[in-house]
Amino acid sequence: MNILQQIVERKKELVKEAKELYPVKLLEKSPYFQAQPVSLKKYLLRQDLSGIIAEFKRKSPSKGIINEFADPANVCLEYMQAGASALSVITETEYFGGSLKDLTTARKFNYCPILRKDFILDEYQVIEARSIGADVILLIAEVLSKDELKNLYGKARDLGLEVLFEIHDKESLDKIPQDAEIIGINNRNLKTLEVNVQHSLDLLPDLPASAVKVAESGIDSPETAIKLKRAGFAGLLMGERFMREANPGKACKLFIKGMRKVDC
Repeated sequence: MNILQQIVERKKELVKEAKELYPVKLLEKSPYFQAQPVSLKKYLLRQDLSGIIAEFKRKSPSKGIINEFADPANVCLEYMQAGASALSVITETEYFGGSLKDLTTARKFNYCPILRKDFILDEYQVIEARSIGADVILLIAEVLSKDELKNLYGKARDLGLEVLFEIHDKESLDKIPQDAEIIGINNRNLKTLEVNVQHSLDLLPDLPASAVKVAESGIDSPETAIKLKRAGFAGLLMGERFMREANPGKACKLFIKGMRKVDC
């Protein structure tokens, strides 16, 4: 069993426990159910912003501890002030060190779109995402069937949430709903954890022309970021590049400043 399969199996157990502890009726009482979600699609297409989806993460299976004691309030606010188009907050606990509270904390200090980064397998998690203040959820084609992707997409739209569909290869693209508005290509192989940015460029021609496109992982320089933007990627999902620094917000600000210089 590879690391991806381990995470998915454990997630199924945790979702089952969560359903018993926090029934849907309780989640629906959250004040965030009355709030209007912010559109990731619109923010990624804004010309005055960088296109960066800046991620808050404490650790990962591939790198171990990255920034264990980082404060989501400070980091996420500084990300937005630096010019990030959106935030990504990891809520997976055991392998990535995240929590639902991290996202809710980020929500309190930010008005830009927030992506709930997790392994979404069940409609319950979509409702849960709405209840903690997320605007967007991630659906990973690698771990979901075509019907599951369709059903979870439908539930998200019913709740006013957008969906970032993540693919890893051309085959998984066939499972994505035809009306998907945002599609991301993960440059990290979830089975081997190896990263190759060229992967995004190679798969780009296969993506629907109408979809807003996002490149994920391995974007380590302003030059690479601009290369991806010029190729057609409106969004760049970046976490480790900033989180491994003592001041992630400052690192994000300097990176965006570097992008502007390269793009002159």
